[in-house]
Amino acid sequence: MIQVGDKIPAMTLMEFSEVEGNGCSIGPNPVDTAQASAGKTIALFAVPGAFTPTCSAKHVPGYVERYDELKAAGVDEIWCLSVNDAFVMGAWARDQKTGSKVRMLADGSAAFAQATGLTLDLTARGLGLRSNRYSMLVKDGVVRTLNVEGPGQFEVSDADTLLAQAKEA
Repeated sequence: MIQVGDKIPAMTLMEFSEVEGNGCSIGPNPVDTAQASAGKTIALFAVPGAFTPTCSAKHVPGYVERYDELKAAGVDEIWCLSVNDAFVMGAWARDQKTGSKVRMLADGSAAFAQATGLTLDLTARGLGLRSNRYSMLVKDGVVRTLNVEGPGQFEVSDADTLLAQAKEA
């Protein structure tokens, strides 16, 4: 499992863009994790899937609500990762009204989840391999804090926990 002090996996995730610009076309666009995190402080949180009740009611809204405070604490970007495709993540972003506050990144094949060792096997429920629910503070591609949820819990991967850690960093 990824640990504090490790680099995040260098790979390509996908992000749905609503508008064309900065080299991005409308639709799914690749995001190189090493390049996108270089020189930045990232508040990264991962969830098992888009549109799930807890993630839609608490997780994403918490990060949207705490956006200004996270920025003031030195966070450059907020990333939400989920094992979904870029179209689903784009629809979820519209539904949650994330705007430019939270980058909704698709880990469609669960490659990032597997590379971090933070997987959740929901095959028996017909959902396949998913990401565990966690959050981390990443500085220049290196994990500075890591908060992994226990099964069925929502205590340490929320925006409040990561905000407190960003203020301490």
